[in-house]
Amino acid sequence: MNNAVDSKLFLKDNPTLADFQEYAATLVKERGFDHETVAERFMLLMEECGELAKAARKSQNIKSDANSKTYHVDEEAADVFIYLLHICNQLGIDLEQAFRAKEEINKQRIWQ
Repeated sequence: MNNAVDSKLFLKDNPTLADFQEYAATLVKERGFDHETVAERFMLLMEECGELAKAARKSQNIKSDANSKTYHVDEEAADVFIYLLHICNQLGIDLEQAFRAKEEINKQRIWQ
């Protein structure tokens, strides 16, 4: 596994969603997470979603355990995004294409 100095990770300015997916694919290999199963990654995604929810609660001053770890909403949102990218890559999903296709379906729905 490479250390930060040897990192091959690079994300250009104004990246596309495909750039993020490519970055995540490199990140997984570089950090030694390329042997995780989809189930393992899904559980990690759910864990990060919980941390995002807790951070959001704290940011909105919703009552919570005063002794619990302090979370940063932006960092937790980024962690959720990273795990989503990992799962999409592992399942061969082009997230941009999937987003566009799903939005075409959603545009036909009547929202009340």
